[in-house]
Amino acid sequence: MKNTVSFTAVSKSYGRVRALDDVTFHVAPGETVALLGPNGAGKSTAVDLMLGLARPDAGEITVLGTAPHRAVAQGRVGAMLQSGGLPADSTVAEVVRLAVRLYGGRRSLADVLELADLTGLAGRRCDALSGGQAQRVRFAVAMAGRPELLFLDEPTVAMDVESRRAFWAAVRAGGTATVFATHYLDEADAYADRVIVLGGGAVVATGSPSTIKAMAGGRTVRFVLDSPDTARLLALPGVTMVSVHGGTVTLMTDDADRAVAALYSSIGGVRDLEVSGAGLEEALLQLTSAQR
Repeated sequence: MKNTVSFTAVSKSYGRVRALDDVTFHVAPGETVALLGPNGAGKSTAVDLMLGLARPDAGEITVLGTAPHRAVAQGRVGAMLQSGGLPADSTVAEVVRLAVRLYGGRRSLADVLELADLTGLAGRRCDALSGGQAQRVRFAVAMAGRPELLFLDEPTVAMDVESRRAFWAAVRAGGTATVFATHYLDEADAYADRVIVLGGGAVVATGSPSTIKAMAGGRTVRFVLDSPDTARLLALPGVTMVSVHGGTVTLMTDDADRAVAALYSSIGGVRDLEVSGAGLEEALLQLTSAQR
């Protein structure tokens, strides 16, 4: 069976900036793939290339067995991008009906509204929607043509927890191969069949979420500390990485027992300490740190 997406030895530069450098990855039919990495890793460039919005400088890209721009022109690809706006003076039903017609009626209006959980909002104007509701309209437009491949860029921004769960249930119900980029790493952990980690314009890791987490190795020590000193924390025995968010500190360590003992004896003031295996966030930080 042919891959839904084949990305082979692809490079792309913008002036002197090398956005992608000899990148190869594939997406299988029906697979849900999370594209992860820090800002500037090359995620947006990869999506633009897969949508035919840009051409590679080197390498080959096929989408659904043809060139990306042809697959898009044939209506076989759906995309929900952050930059997509909605006409303020139109109703939800009017926007979705237009998308259904543009795709030749492959799905009925009622079917698309139900899939995106918009039936009760069909008569509401787009300028009266909440951020999460507007995201669901964008999803409906992306799914109106019954696509074989779906791209999602930060799809659940502005959604609450319940809405996010309902959204992913709808994506699963759509039954299409999906590539998505998100900063909600719990979503990648929960819903991706496979994760592709980009860093510095290259693929630094690929595998299931559990495989990516295992690559990080070691343990995670998380705690609360007033005025944490990153240099002192990094000097603790066994500590390989330090991340500080406000007063919450996360340490990556290959010797949690020694690190915790030294933490209490030489620094002190530690509260709410937890020791666990590496999560996807910690693995991502460790895997991409060398590319920054």
